[in-house]
Amino acid sequence: MIWCVEDDNSIRDIEIYTLKSTGFDARGFEDGDSFWKELVSTDTLPELVLMDIMLPGEDGITLLKKMREMPKTEDIPVIMATAKGMEFDKVQSLDTGADDYLVKPFGMMEMVSRIKAVLRRCSPKKKEHIYSNGDIHMNVDGHIVSIDGRVINLTFKEYEMLKLFLSNQGIVYTRDQLLSEIWGVDYFGETRTVDMHIKTLRQKLGESGKCIKTVRNVGYRMETFIE
Repeated sequence: MIWCVEDDNSIRDIEIYTLKSTGFDARGFEDGDSFWKELVSTDTLPELVLMDIMLPGEDGITLLKKMREMPKTEDIPVIMATAKGMEFDKVQSLDTGADDYLVKPFGMMEMVSRIKAVLRRCSPKKKEHIYSNGDIHMNVDGHIVSIDGRVINLTFKEYEMLKLFLSNQGIVYTRDQLLSEIWGVDYFGETRTVDMHIKTLRQKLGESGKCIKTVRNVGYRMETFIE
């Protein structure tokens, strides 16, 4: 969702129309007061704000500064719309924390291109999902499990069980819970299936498999290795 803060109705309408016609959701605000009231009260924050500097009531620079000072809104990308020839406005916008600026009058396709570029630049970088315990390391993105750097081959169920234990170390799972989590709620097999998979998983993990503990009359848990 892109929020457009612009007091000129015709400009705001065409901004919203263009954004919607190019695949974005968009919403308009005619002044800073209505924008700020919605921003601080909503649970669904905008992906980006396109904001004119010259607004009735609080101006765009003041609103931008308030956004950057509030934890809830400090990371929302903002593109400021500045008047032609107003070099100070551009500098002040960037110094206050704007991610980009557009000089009026600007073309709608330029606006869309700038918005896409800022969203790409500000999107969080993908991180590898790594779980570990002692010598056991699991790269979820690569679907790779290794013991002390040596890759081991697990069946799908063994992998899912190990992932569950690694991501919930210290938590006890009953056999029925493991059946539900790994095999699905509609699985009607015997809990003996769980015991067999625990056995083969421990074998493949070698010495590291000792961290999977049997909790008598309850189920299994993974203890965290203490370095």
